[in-house]
Formats: sequence, C-alpha cells, structure tokens
Amino acid sequence: MTELASATTAPAAKTTWWRDDASEPVRRNLGLTGVLVVLVVIGLSTAPNTFLTGGNISNILTQASAIGVITIGMTFVIIGGGIDLSVGSLTALAAVWCTTLSTQSFGAGGMVFTAVVVGTVAGAVNGVLIAYGRMVPFIATLAMMVGAQGLAEKISNKQTQVVNVGSINRLAANDILGIPVLVLIFAVVTAACWVLLNRTTFGRRTVAVGGNAEAARLAGINVRRQTVLLYALSGLCCGIAAIMVVAQSNAGSSGQGVLYELDAIAAAIIGGTSLTGGRGTVIGSLLGVLVFTTITNLFILNNLPTEVQNIVKGAIIVGAVLVQQFQPRELFRRR
Repeated sequence: MTELASATTAPAAKTTWWRDDASEPVRRNLGLTGVLVVLVVIGLSTAPNTFLTGGNISNILTQASAIGVITIGMTFVIIGGGIDLSVGSLTALAAVWCTTLSTQSFGAGGMVFTAVVVGTVAGAVNGVLIAYGRMVPFIATLAMMVGAQGLAEKISNKQTQVVNVGSINRLAANDILGIPVLVLIFAVVTAACWVLLNRTTFGRRTVAVGGNAEAARLAGINVRRQTVLLYALSGLCCGIAAIMVVAQSNAGSSGQGVLYELDAIAAAIIGGTSLTGGRGTVIGSLLGVLVFTTITNLFILNNLPTEVQNIVKGAIIVGAVLVQQFQPRELFRRR
C-alpha cells in the first residue's frame, strides 16, 4: 500500500527544454538553417566563381523580397486557421491598378497608396465572405483568385502597362549602405510582423483562433473580426509586394503574381506553419523563402531545367508536411 502511494505521488519526470514542445520552432529553424548551409556548400561546389559573390547574394535576397512579403501575410492567415489562394491574383490586380495612366499621374505616392488600398480591401472582402458569409476559406479565396485575375485583365486589356514614374523605376536599383531597398522593405515588413505576432494581443488572438476557434469565442475573442483582419493583412502584404514587383519590371501586368500562392504556402509550410492552424513563426517562414529562392538560384546558375526545379520543390513540400504529421517531439517522448 505504501509503495502504491509513493508511486502515485511521485513527480513526473522532467522534460529537458530541448525535448519540450516550446523548443519545436527553434529545432525547426535550426534545421532550416542547416539546409541553407548545405545549399551554400552545394553552390560553392557547383558554381564556385559566381554563387558566393556579393552580386549573387544580393540577387537572391532581392528575388526573395516580394514573395517573402506575401509569405509573411500568408503565415498569419494559416496560423489563424485559414488559407489564401488569391494572393497571386491580388498582387497582379494591385500591380495593374497602380500602373494605370490615371494612377501614375499622381506620382509614386499615388501608386503606392493605390496598390496598398486595393490589396487590403480585396483581402478584407475575402475575410468578410469567410467570417460573415460562412464560406470555406478554400472556396472564398479561390473565387477571389479567379475574379481578381479577370478584373486585372479587364483593367489592363491584357496589355503590359509601362511605368513612367522615375522614383518607382529606380526603387529596385537603389540601395542604402549597400543593401537593396527591396531587401530593406522585406526586412521591415518581417520585423514588424514578428512583433505583431509575438508581442501583441493581435498575435495571441491569431494563435488562439487558429488553435480552437470555438474556445477563442468563449474566451471573449471576436473571431469574425479577427478573421477579417487576418485576410486584410494578407491583402496588405500583396499590395506592398505589387509595388516591389512593379519596381523590378518597370511595368504592371495581369500576368504578374502567377503561382505566388503556391510558393507562399510552400514556404510557410516548410517554415513550420501548421496547415491546421494555431502554430507558426515569422522567422520560420523567412527561412522557408530563403531556402526556395536559393534552390532556384542554384538551378539557374547550373543551367538546370525548370521542371527538375519544380520536382525538387514538390519533394520538399511533401517532406515538410510529413514532418508535421510525425513530429520529432513524439519520438523524444517515447525515449
């Protein structure tokens, strides 16, 4: 009887921090950092004269900037329990709308304002359809993807709209202290969203809604309003990315943003954002974007076909999802 009582009252074995649930994002981020190191080694081996040059590193970061901003917005939506298939079309719509002749007549400020407003409003429409129209996020954003693409083609008449505003055209070429302006924009958005997710009530509500929407509602969180705000934030990121894309191409076109939604979702997933909601990190998504962009750069430097690149990306996505399904921490607990 004494032995039974002592066994019942014995404290549970303590779990070391490294095996605790809280360390899972750190382990994943370290793993992604290791992947980047491996990619650097591969780059040095296959393209030693070009890969690690300042120009190529700057090119990788610049190419990651626009899709990176979209990925950050996508990360919030997925953490909140949703999905946004319309980000590519919203980027194209904002790019086309801000490059019309009438908008360009207002200068750079008018173009930036238009792109941001168009993206944010379209994103908010997604949120309203999902939160108040009770539509499944997949269907609502799929409808927006098709509609926004059609509207972009209608506005531009399927023509490329050349930008004549010098400050926008020079944006992609300018740098501050040797760092491209587009990279700095990406860094500012990433830092701001990290603070928003990790240090504000908005971030805590996002995680709560994605983890268990009903429990969040019972705790006093306005789930519908939070959902609208999350999709508006995603649209805002699309508007910012549209200006970045326009600056890189010096033009607006309905063809811009094609398949951005797949790249953004994939980068967020391999960065550790759970498709079921309630878990994810901005830093993980940042590393996911860098992994994908570096892989693309390696393929270009080695003149490898695009189809092989897509196969590799697909394999990475499958691997990331399998890792989510079979969490390493479960293996640790069994030991």
